[in-house]
Amino acid sequence: MSLTGLCQVCEAATASRTCDRCGRAVCDDHWDETARACSGCAAGRG
Repeated sequence: MSLTGLCQVCEAATASRTCDRCGRAVCDDHWDETARACSGCAAGRG
């Protein structure tokens, strides 16, 4: 999936992924590859 726009966590970096759990578009810094989710969902704050 191609994304355009800013990360919905930091609102500074370009979003490159979409969380399957909450639907947020996030940058690589806010993506947890192990959990395959955004940092918020990976930490249980989804």
